[in-house]
Amino acid sequence: MNTLFLIAHIAGRAVAIDSAQVESVVDIGTVIPVPRTGGQVLGLAALRSRVVTVIDTRTALNLPAGAVPATRAVITAVEGHHYAVLVDPLEDVAPFELLPLSSGIVLDGGWRAAGCGIVEQDGEPLLAIDLRALLPGLTALAA
Repeated sequence: MNTLFLIAHIAGRAVAIDSAQVESVVDIGTVIPVPRTGGQVLGLAALRSRVVTVIDTRTALNLPAGAVPATRAVITAVEGHHYAVLVDPLEDVAPFELLPLSSGIVLDGGWRAAGCGIVEQDGEPLLAIDLRALLPGLTALAA
């Protein structure tokens, strides 16, 4: 059974995000830092009369910072809270069949926690990720 996925790039890697986790895609403006938050929380931003928590995806995945800070974000809502998960370029939304991760696939660091399957785009495998795994304190929900 096919499901719609948003194809995005994070740190040069194409990933698939289940459209059920995507409320919208936006460009993030000013981010106000919040003291004493985890490293993956960049701060708060205003979005359509609401406040969203901005997540630095690279930090959440234990990757080095990018040369140019990301300003595009996937908005997701979890337990009534809205998060802006920063991504690099976006490609498209398309239907794919989610396949399980095979035991032969080795994922490094944060990719291991975020990876939830594989989709095939033009014969190439793309890692499907669960956005909840990138959010502070919600890793257990993603499992």
